[in-house]
Amino acid sequence: MKTKYALTAFLAMVLQGYSQKGIPPKEHTKKVTITNFPAHLEYSSSLASGLKTADGWKVTPVATGLGKPRMLYIGKKGQLYVTRRDAGDVLMLTDTDKDGRFDDMVRVADFPGVHGITSKDDYMYLCSNNKVLRYALNADGTLGKVADTLIRDLPSGGQHANRTMDFGSDGKLYISVGSVCNDCKESDKETAAMLQVDPQTWKRTLFASGLRNTIGFDWNPVTAEMWGVDNGGDTKGDDWPPEELNKIIMGGNYGFPFAYGKRVVDQSREDPVGNTKEGWAKPTQPSILDFPAHSAPIAFAFFDDGKNKGDALVCWHGSWNRQNPSGYKVERIKFDSKGNPTGSEDFLTGFLIGNERFGRPAGVAIDNGTVYISDDANGIIYALKQK
Repeated sequence: MKTKYALTAFLAMVLQGYSQKGIPPKEHTKKVTITNFPAHLEYSSSLASGLKTADGWKVTPVATGLGKPRMLYIGKKGQLYVTRRDAGDVLMLTDTDKDGRFDDMVRVADFPGVHGITSKDDYMYLCSNNKVLRYALNADGTLGKVADTLIRDLPSGGQHANRTMDFGSDGKLYISVGSVCNDCKESDKETAAMLQVDPQTWKRTLFASGLRNTIGFDWNPVTAEMWGVDNGGDTKGDDWPPEELNKIIMGGNYGFPFAYGKRVVDQSREDPVGNTKEGWAKPTQPSILDFPAHSAPIAFAFFDDGKNKGDALVCWHGSWNRQNPSGYKVERIKFDSKGNPTGSEDFLTGFLIGNERFGRPAGVAIDNGTVYISDDANGIIYALKQK
Protein backbone atom coordinates (compact mmCIF):
# COMPACT_ATOMS: atom_id res chain seq x y z
CA MET A 1 0.00 0.00 0.00
CA LYS A 2 2.81 2.35 0.85
CA THR A 3 4.51 1.60 -2.49
CA LYS A 4 1.27 2.21 -4.43
CA TYR A 5 0.65 5.48 -2.58
CA ALA A 6 4.21 6.68 -3.21
CA LEU A 7 3.89 5.86 -6.94
CA THR A 8 0.56 7.71 -7.16
CA ALA A 9 2.03 10.76 -5.42
CA PHE A 10 5.05 10.69 -7.72
CA LEU A 11 2.87 10.57 -10.85
CA ALA A 12 0.75 13.43 -9.51
CA MET A 13 3.87 15.54 -9.00
CA VAL A 14 5.09 14.77 -12.53
CA LEU A 15 1.74 15.66 -14.07
CA GLN A 16 1.50 18.83 -11.99
CA GLY A 17 4.97 19.91 -13.10
CA TYR A 18 4.03 19.26 -16.73
CA SER A 19 0.78 21.19 -16.45
CA GLN A 20 2.58 24.20 -15.03
CA LYS A 21 4.45 24.48 -18.34
CA GLY A 22 1.23 24.41 -20.32
CA ILE A 23 0.17 22.08 -23.13
CA PRO A 24 2.40 22.11 -26.25
CA PRO A 25 0.75 23.22 -29.50
CA LYS A 26 -0.97 20.40 -31.43
CA GLU A 27 0.37 21.52 -34.80
CA HIS A 28 4.04 21.52 -35.75
CA THR A 29 5.27 25.10 -36.04
CA LYS A 30 8.58 26.65 -36.95
CA LYS A 31 10.26 29.92 -36.18
CA VAL A 32 11.83 31.92 -38.98
CA THR A 33 14.34 34.73 -38.67
CA ILE A 34 15.60 36.51 -41.77
CA THR A 35 18.54 38.75 -40.96
CA ASN A 36 18.72 41.74 -43.26
CA PHE A 37 20.13 44.82 -41.57
CA PRO A 38 20.44 47.62 -44.16
CA ALA A 39 24.04 48.78 -44.54
CA HIS A 40 24.97 51.93 -42.66
CA LEU A 41 25.77 55.15 -44.53
CA GLU A 42 27.58 58.00 -42.83
CA TYR A 43 25.69 61.27 -42.59
CA SER A 44 26.22 63.85 -45.29
CA SER A 45 24.42 67.07 -46.15
CA SER A 46 23.62 65.69 -49.60
CA LEU A 47 21.89 62.66 -48.09
CA ALA A 48 20.03 64.87 -45.63
CA SER A 49 18.83 67.05 -48.49
CA GLY A 50 17.02 64.00 -49.85
CA LEU A 51 14.78 63.67 -46.80
CA LYS A 52 11.09 64.08 -47.58
CA THR A 53 8.59 65.70 -45.26
CA ALA A 54 4.82 65.89 -45.12
CA ASP A 55 3.33 68.74 -47.14
CA GLY A 56 3.88 72.10 -45.54
CA TRP A 57 6.89 71.08 -43.42
CA LYS A 58 10.61 71.72 -43.73
CA VAL A 59 13.38 69.65 -42.11
CA THR A 60 16.77 70.97 -40.96
CA PRO A 61 19.67 69.29 -39.12
CA VAL A 62 20.11 71.39 -35.96
CA ALA A 63 22.77 69.39 -34.10
CA THR A 64 25.38 66.89 -35.29
CA GLY A 65 28.11 64.66 -33.87
CA LEU A 66 26.11 63.55 -30.82
CA GLY A 67 27.01 59.86 -30.85
CA LYS A 68 23.82 57.90 -30.18
CA PRO A 69 21.12 60.32 -28.99
CA ARG A 70 17.95 58.61 -27.81
CA MET A 71 15.09 60.22 -25.87
CA LEU A 72 14.38 63.95 -26.05
CA TYR A 73 12.77 66.40 -23.63
CA ILE A 74 12.01 70.13 -23.96
CA GLY A 75 13.10 72.33 -21.06
CA LYS A 76 11.26 75.35 -19.66
CA LYS A 77 13.40 77.78 -21.66
CA GLY A 78 13.41 75.80 -24.88
CA GLN A 79 16.52 73.76 -24.13
CA LEU A 80 16.60 70.30 -25.62
CA TYR A 81 17.67 67.52 -23.25
CA VAL A 82 19.06 64.37 -24.87
CA THR A 83 19.66 61.02 -23.16
CA ARG A 84 22.52 58.89 -24.43
CA ARG A 85 22.18 55.36 -23.14
CA ASP A 86 25.48 54.13 -24.58
CA ALA A 87 27.49 57.10 -23.29
CA GLY A 88 25.65 57.06 -19.96
CA ASP A 89 24.91 60.76 -19.86
CA VAL A 90 22.39 63.53 -20.55
CA LEU A 91 23.13 66.54 -22.74
CA MET A 92 21.46 69.95 -22.70
CA LEU A 93 21.45 71.69 -26.07
CA THR A 94 20.75 75.43 -26.32
CA ASP A 95 20.26 77.78 -29.25
CA THR A 96 21.97 80.84 -27.76
CA ASP A 97 21.88 83.05 -30.86
CA LYS A 98 18.32 82.09 -31.84
CA ASP A 99 19.24 81.10 -35.38
CA GLY A 100 17.31 77.83 -35.21
CA ARG A 101 20.36 75.63 -34.60
CA PHE A 102 21.82 74.46 -31.31
CA ASP A 103 25.22 76.01 -30.68
CA ASP A 104 25.84 75.22 -27.01
CA MET A 105 26.08 71.79 -25.39
CA VAL A 106 26.47 70.94 -21.71
CA ARG A 107 26.64 67.51 -20.11
CA VAL A 108 24.20 67.85 -17.21
CA ALA A 109 24.15 64.31 -15.81
CA ASP A 110 26.23 61.15 -15.79
CA PHE A 111 24.06 58.08 -15.29
CA PRO A 112 25.09 54.69 -16.76
CA GLY A 113 22.39 53.24 -18.99
CA VAL A 114 20.15 56.32 -18.81
CA HIS A 115 17.26 56.25 -21.26
CA GLY A 116 13.93 57.66 -20.03
CA ILE A 117 13.53 61.32 -19.13
CA THR A 118 10.74 63.57 -17.86
CA SER A 119 10.26 66.58 -15.60
CA LYS A 120 7.76 67.83 -13.06
CA ASP A 121 7.78 71.01 -11.00
CA ASP A 122 11.45 71.85 -10.38
CA TYR A 123 12.88 68.36 -10.80
CA MET A 124 14.21 66.26 -13.66
CA TYR A 125 13.60 62.51 -13.56
CA LEU A 126 15.84 60.01 -15.33
CA CYS A 127 15.64 56.24 -15.52
CA SER A 128 17.85 53.35 -16.53
CA ASN A 129 17.16 49.64 -16.65
CA ASN A 130 16.42 49.38 -12.92
CA LYS A 131 16.73 52.84 -11.37
CA VAL A 132 14.79 56.11 -11.29
CA LEU A 133 16.76 59.17 -10.18
CA ARG A 134 15.52 62.69 -9.40
CA TYR A 135 17.65 65.80 -9.86
CA ALA A 136 16.93 69.37 -8.80
CA LEU A 137 16.58 71.70 -11.79
CA ASN A 138 18.73 74.82 -11.56
CA ALA A 139 17.57 78.15 -12.99
CA ASP A 140 19.90 77.81 -15.98
CA GLY A 141 18.55 74.37 -16.84
CA THR A 142 21.49 72.40 -15.47
CA LEU A 143 20.88 69.67 -12.92
CA GLY A 144 21.94 69.41 -9.30
CA LYS A 145 25.09 67.40 -8.72
CA VAL A 146 23.47 65.00 -6.24
CA ALA A 147 20.50 62.86 -7.28
CA ASP A 148 17.87 61.21 -5.13
CA THR A 149 17.44 57.51 -5.92
CA LEU A 150 13.67 57.01 -5.90
CA ILE A 151 13.53 53.48 -7.30
CA ARG A 152 16.38 50.99 -7.46
CA ASP A 153 14.62 47.69 -8.12
CA LEU A 154 12.86 47.82 -11.48
CA PRO A 155 12.93 44.36 -13.09
CA SER A 156 16.12 43.47 -14.95
CA GLY A 157 15.77 44.44 -18.58
CA GLY A 158 17.25 41.46 -20.40
CA GLN A 159 16.50 41.91 -24.10
CA HIS A 160 14.45 45.07 -23.53
CA ALA A 161 16.21 47.40 -21.10
CA ASN A 162 15.10 50.75 -22.54
CA ARG A 163 12.81 52.13 -19.84
CA THR A 164 10.69 55.20 -20.55
CA MET A 165 8.49 57.20 -18.19
CA ASP A 166 6.25 60.24 -17.91
CA PHE A 167 3.78 61.88 -15.57
CA GLY A 168 0.09 61.67 -16.35
CA SER A 169 -2.49 64.37 -15.70
CA ASP A 170 -3.37 62.47 -12.51
CA GLY A 171 0.07 63.31 -11.12
CA LYS A 172 1.17 59.66 -11.17
CA LEU A 173 4.41 58.53 -12.78
CA TYR A 174 4.09 55.85 -15.45
CA ILE A 175 6.99 53.57 -16.38
CA SER A 176 7.08 51.16 -19.29
CA VAL A 177 8.95 47.91 -18.64
CA GLY A 178 9.60 45.64 -21.62
CA SER A 179 9.76 41.85 -21.69
CA VAL A 180 12.96 40.12 -20.61
CA CYS A 181 13.24 38.08 -23.81
CA ASN A 182 11.61 37.70 -27.21
CA ASP A 183 8.39 35.88 -26.34
CA CYS A 184 8.80 34.09 -23.02
CA LYS A 185 6.09 33.88 -20.38
CA GLU A 186 7.37 36.34 -17.80
CA SER A 187 7.86 35.21 -14.22
CA ASP A 188 7.80 38.79 -12.92
CA LYS A 189 4.41 40.51 -13.31
CA GLU A 190 6.15 43.90 -13.60
CA THR A 191 7.74 42.95 -16.93
CA ALA A 192 5.97 43.38 -20.28
CA ALA A 193 3.87 45.94 -18.46
CA MET A 194 3.03 49.55 -17.72
CA LEU A 195 3.64 50.49 -14.10
CA GLN A 196 1.96 53.30 -12.17
CA VAL A 197 3.94 54.97 -9.38
CA ASP A 198 2.55 57.11 -6.56
CA PRO A 199 5.01 60.03 -6.17
CA GLN A 200 3.98 60.49 -2.55
CA THR A 201 5.16 57.04 -1.46
CA TRP A 202 7.04 55.76 -4.56
CA LYS A 203 5.05 52.57 -4.32
CA ARG A 204 4.12 51.13 -7.68
CA THR A 205 1.21 49.10 -9.02
CA LEU A 206 0.58 47.19 -12.23
CA PHE A 207 -1.40 49.50 -14.54
CA ALA A 208 -1.51 47.33 -17.70
CA SER A 209 0.02 44.02 -18.78
CA GLY A 210 0.70 41.99 -21.92
CA LEU A 211 2.70 44.82 -23.52
CA ARG A 212 5.84 43.30 -25.02
CA ASN A 213 7.84 46.53 -25.28
CA THR A 214 5.92 49.81 -25.34
CA ILE A 215 8.81 52.29 -25.35
CA GLY A 216 6.70 55.15 -26.73
CA PHE A 217 3.53 56.28 -24.96
CA ASP A 218 1.69 59.56 -24.39
CA TRP A 219 -1.71 61.01 -23.51
CA ASN A 220 -4.08 62.41 -26.11
CA PRO A 221 -4.52 66.11 -25.16
CA VAL A 222 -8.14 66.07 -26.33
CA THR A 223 -9.36 63.02 -24.40
CA ALA A 224 -6.58 62.52 -21.78
CA GLU A 225 -6.45 58.83 -22.80
CA MET A 226 -3.13 56.98 -22.78
CA TRP A 227 -1.88 55.55 -26.06
CA GLY A 228 1.27 53.59 -26.87
CA VAL A 229 3.04 51.74 -29.66
CA ASP A 230 4.13 48.17 -28.92
CA ASN A 231 6.90 46.13 -30.54
CA GLY A 232 5.80 42.71 -31.82
CA GLY A 233 7.88 39.54 -31.48
CA ASP A 234 10.75 38.27 -33.63
CA THR A 235 11.40 34.86 -35.30
CA LYS A 236 7.84 34.57 -36.57
CA GLY A 237 8.37 35.49 -40.21
CA ASP A 238 8.55 38.64 -42.30
CA ASP A 239 5.01 39.87 -41.87
CA TRP A 240 3.81 38.78 -38.43
CA PRO A 241 3.24 39.80 -35.71
CA PRO A 242 2.34 43.42 -36.41
CA GLU A 243 3.54 46.46 -34.52
CA GLU A 244 0.59 47.83 -32.56
CA LEU A 245 -1.05 51.10 -31.60
CA ASN A 246 -2.93 50.49 -28.34
CA LYS A 247 -5.22 52.53 -26.13
CA ILE A 248 -3.81 51.67 -22.73
CA ILE A 249 -6.37 51.38 -19.96
CA MET A 250 -6.09 50.51 -16.29
CA GLY A 251 -6.20 46.75 -15.83
CA GLY A 252 -5.93 46.07 -19.55
CA ASN A 253 -4.14 42.96 -20.79
CA TYR A 254 -2.78 43.37 -24.34
CA GLY A 255 -2.14 39.75 -25.23
CA PHE A 256 1.60 39.14 -25.01
CA PRO A 257 2.97 36.47 -25.12
CA PHE A 258 0.03 34.39 -26.41
CA ALA A 259 -1.56 36.84 -28.86
CA TYR A 260 -0.72 39.93 -30.89
CA GLY A 261 -2.64 42.60 -32.74
CA LYS A 262 -6.37 42.07 -32.77
CA ARG A 263 -6.28 38.97 -30.53
CA VAL A 264 -4.51 36.88 -33.17
CA VAL A 265 -3.11 33.85 -31.34
CA ASP A 266 0.54 32.87 -31.64
CA GLN A 267 0.21 29.23 -32.70
CA SER A 268 3.86 28.50 -31.89
CA ARG A 269 3.16 28.97 -28.18
CA GLU A 270 2.03 26.33 -25.70
CA ASP A 271 -1.42 26.65 -24.19
CA PRO A 272 -1.45 28.45 -20.83
CA VAL A 273 -2.17 26.39 -17.74
CA GLY A 274 -5.87 25.62 -17.39
CA ASN A 275 -6.86 27.36 -20.63
CA THR A 276 -6.36 27.48 -24.38
CA LYS A 277 -4.52 30.27 -26.16
CA GLU A 278 -7.80 31.28 -27.78
CA GLY A 279 -9.62 31.31 -24.47
CA TRP A 280 -6.84 33.26 -22.82
CA ALA A 281 -6.77 35.85 -25.62
CA LYS A 282 -10.52 36.45 -25.73
CA PRO A 283 -10.73 38.97 -22.83
CA THR A 284 -7.53 40.82 -23.82
CA GLN A 285 -7.51 44.27 -25.40
CA PRO A 286 -7.12 44.21 -29.21
CA SER A 287 -4.84 46.67 -30.96
CA ILE A 288 -6.51 49.71 -32.51
CA LEU A 289 -4.17 50.01 -35.51
CA ASP A 290 -1.59 47.55 -36.85
CA PHE A 291 1.64 48.40 -38.70
CA PRO A 292 4.25 46.38 -40.64
CA ALA A 293 6.11 43.78 -38.59
CA HIS A 294 9.60 44.54 -37.26
CA SER A 295 9.39 48.29 -37.98
CA ALA A 296 10.45 48.82 -34.33
CA PRO A 297 8.50 51.76 -32.86
CA ILE A 298 10.50 53.81 -30.38
CA ALA A 299 9.26 57.28 -29.35
CA PHE A 300 5.62 58.39 -29.61
CA ALA A 301 4.20 61.84 -28.86
CA PHE A 302 1.03 63.87 -29.43
CA PHE A 303 0.82 67.40 -30.76
CA ASP A 304 -0.79 69.25 -27.85
CA ASP A 305 -1.67 72.58 -29.49
CA GLY A 306 -2.34 74.31 -32.78
CA LYS A 307 -4.06 72.83 -35.81
CA ASN A 308 -2.18 69.54 -35.37
CA LYS A 309 -3.51 69.04 -31.84
CA GLY A 310 -4.63 65.49 -31.17
CA ASP A 311 -2.51 63.85 -33.87
CA ALA A 312 0.58 61.85 -32.89
CA LEU A 313 4.03 61.06 -34.25
CA VAL A 314 5.84 57.74 -33.99
CA CYS A 315 9.52 57.07 -34.74
CA TRP A 316 10.08 53.78 -36.56
CA HIS A 317 13.63 52.73 -35.71
CA GLY A 318 13.73 50.20 -38.54
CA SER A 319 13.91 46.44 -39.06
CA TRP A 320 16.89 44.11 -38.95
CA ASN A 321 14.96 40.89 -39.48
CA ARG A 322 12.78 41.37 -42.53
CA GLN A 323 13.54 40.55 -46.18
CA ASN A 324 12.16 43.89 -47.31
CA PRO A 325 13.19 46.48 -44.70
CA SER A 326 10.44 48.39 -42.91
CA GLY A 327 10.47 51.46 -40.71
CA TYR A 328 13.34 53.98 -40.84
CA LYS A 329 10.93 56.90 -40.83
CA VAL A 330 8.60 59.07 -38.77
CA GLU A 331 4.88 58.61 -39.27
CA ARG A 332 1.91 60.75 -38.31
CA ILE A 333 -1.11 58.99 -36.83
CA LYS A 334 -4.28 60.97 -37.36
CA PHE A 335 -7.02 61.10 -34.73
CA ASP A 336 -10.54 62.49 -35.08
CA SER A 337 -12.16 65.02 -32.76
CA LYS A 338 -13.34 62.22 -30.45
CA GLY A 339 -9.84 60.84 -29.99
CA ASN A 340 -10.17 57.86 -32.34
CA PRO A 341 -7.29 57.08 -34.74
CA THR A 342 -8.37 57.20 -38.37
CA GLY A 343 -5.17 56.30 -40.21
CA SER A 344 -1.59 57.34 -40.74
CA GLU A 345 0.68 59.06 -43.21
CA ASP A 346 4.41 59.58 -43.69
CA PHE A 347 5.84 62.58 -41.87
CA LEU A 348 9.61 62.23 -42.43
CA THR A 349 11.08 59.68 -44.84
CA GLY A 350 14.18 59.14 -46.93
CA PHE A 351 16.51 57.52 -44.38
CA LEU A 352 16.21 54.20 -46.23
CA ILE A 353 17.77 54.06 -49.71
CA GLY A 354 17.35 50.61 -51.21
CA ASN A 355 19.06 48.32 -48.73
CA GLU A 356 21.15 51.09 -47.18
CA ARG A 357 20.22 53.56 -44.46
CA PHE A 358 21.75 56.73 -43.09
CA GLY A 359 19.49 57.24 -40.13
CA ARG A 360 17.35 55.51 -37.49
CA PRO A 361 14.71 57.79 -35.89
CA ALA A 362 14.60 57.22 -32.13
CA GLY A 363 13.38 60.16 -30.05
CA VAL A 364 10.73 62.82 -30.63
CA ALA A 365 9.85 66.03 -28.79
CA ILE A 366 7.40 68.74 -29.87
CA ASP A 367 7.82 72.37 -28.79
CA ASN A 368 5.34 75.05 -29.93
CA GLY A 369 4.91 73.41 -33.30
CA THR A 370 8.57 72.54 -33.84
CA VAL A 371 9.26 68.81 -34.00
CA TYR A 372 12.65 67.46 -32.94
CA ILE A 373 13.75 64.00 -34.04
CA SER A 374 16.89 62.20 -32.87
CA ASP A 375 18.81 59.84 -35.16
CA ASP A 376 20.86 57.44 -33.05
CA ALA A 377 22.69 55.94 -36.02
CA ASN A 378 24.50 59.11 -37.12
CA GLY A 379 24.16 61.31 -34.04
CA ILE A 380 21.88 63.96 -35.55
CA ILE A 381 19.00 66.05 -34.23
CA TYR A 382 16.57 67.20 -36.92
CA ALA A 383 14.01 69.99 -36.51
CA LEU A 384 10.82 70.12 -38.56
CA LYS A 385 8.80 73.32 -38.84
CA GLN A 386 5.76 74.26 -40.82
CA LYS A 387 6.47 76.55 -43.75
